[in-house]
Amino acid sequence: AVDAPVNPMRKLITSGATFVARTHSGQVMHMCEMMERALLHKGFSVVEILSDCVEFYDTAFDAVTPRKGGTFATIELKKGDGTPEDAARHDPSDIDAAYRLANLEWPGKFGVFYETHAPTKNEKEAGIVATIRERNKNADDLTLLKRSFERMK
Repeated sequence: AVDAPVNPMRKLITSGATFVARTHSGQVMHMCEMMERALLHKGFSVVEILSDCVEFYDTAFDAVTPRKGGTFATIELKKGDGTPEDAARHDPSDIDAAYRLANLEWPGKFGVFYETHAPTKNEKEAGIVATIRERNKNADDLTLLKRSFERMK
């Protein structure tokens, strides 16, 4: 294919994902850690899991596979410990830093690219329901339904 490759990490961040991470199927502990973090995150979570294709391109990930002489480069997250080393670590809430990581030469680094809290659909809906209930003096569902039908008459 002569088309420019799609960058899934950039697309995910742009699409509003609030947790974006990358791992590799050959690094089982890391993969489990990223999946667990994604599961515990409230919101749109995605983990890109890269995997070798042993049929057509079995050397694709040699550069990131330690048993094949490569280095599995992980993202060091900020600890907030005030040390000089912490300044060089990645802040997963910084969307610009996440884009910079996403733009690294493929396959790049592994770990959490972006993580932030944004109200989920359920949280937003709960807020709307609470406002309507308050406006209607905490009337039950049946009473609200009857009022709606009365207005339609």
